[in-house]
Order: sequence, then structure tokens, then C-alpha cells
Amino acid sequence: MNLNRLSKRERYAVYAAAVFLIVFVAIEFIIAPIVAHRTRLETTLRQKQAALADMKAMKLEYESLKNENERFKQNFSNRPQGFTLFSFLDQLAGEARVKDNIAYMKPSKSRPKNSPYNLSMVELKLQGIGMKQLTPYLHMVETSKNMVFIRRISITKAGTEGMIDVILQVETFEA
Repeated sequence: MNLNRLSKRERYAVYAAAVFLIVFVAIEFIIAPIVAHRTRLETTLRQKQAALADMKAMKLEYESLKNENERFKQNFSNRPQGFTLFSFLDQLAGEARVKDNIAYMKPSKSRPKNSPYNLSMVELKLQGIGMKQLTPYLHMVETSKNMVFIRRISITKAGTEGMIDVILQVETFEA
């Protein structure tokens, strides 16, 4: 095709169409794929950064659980030989001077799923006790290094002024 034969106006139209075609091809086949690829990379990067943040959080949680497990094993091995929850609670009751208020102590054992340890529980009822007597006993139970914890506590008013009845469920793990 000879452009010299075309009028000036037609040549401008051909040049404009050629420029438009070149720009269209450049955008459609060069720039758009690059932008789409970059967008995919940015999305993937955000996903990978979120996964990395999750992994870091899981690592911290794992380290925390690992340290807690080590403390558990250490405390477990530091218990006196022949430790039983029943005798331990009875001993603490004597130290806290609430032994005379014990109505009953019911021991029981169970084995939680997926655990190598038995769960020892004692339900203990204290009758006609004051808060000033109960508080030191609870403190001794909760702060013991023998990994003893209170699972449930029920406090009701007793007949006399300022006196209460308490039912405790205390638990610990045994080998």
C-alpha cells in the first residue's frame, strides 16, 4: 500500500489507526499481563505473610505449651513419694484447723481420653465454717506445688450467723 497516494487526511487516519493498534497490542499483550501477574504476586505475598504470621503465633503457642509441659513434669517429679490427694487435703485441713468441720471426703479416679495420667478427685464438704477459716485452706490448696486445683466450689449459708457450708471438688493428676 502506497501512503503517498492517500490524501493528508487519510494518512492521518491511517497513522492514528496504526498508533491505536500499536498501543492496543502493547496494552493487551504486554502491560495487562504484567499488571495481572504483579497483582497475583501481591495477593500471594499477602497470603504468605499471613501464613508466616500464623506460623509465628503457632510457634509461640507451641513454645509456651512446651514450657508449661516441662514445668508440669518438673512439679510432677518433685511430689513426695506416695502422694495421694486424699491424704494431702486431710493434712492441709489439719494445718488450716478445719479438720473438725469436714463432713465427708469422697475420693474418685478417672482416666481422661488421650492422657497417660489418671485424674484423682476428692469431693470435700466443710460444714459450719467461717470465711476466716475457709480462706487460708483454699489458699493452701491453690498455692500448693503439688499441682492441685479446685475444679468446683459451692458455698451456701449455714444455720448460724456468718457460718457457711462448702462443697469443694479438688483434682490433680497421678502417674
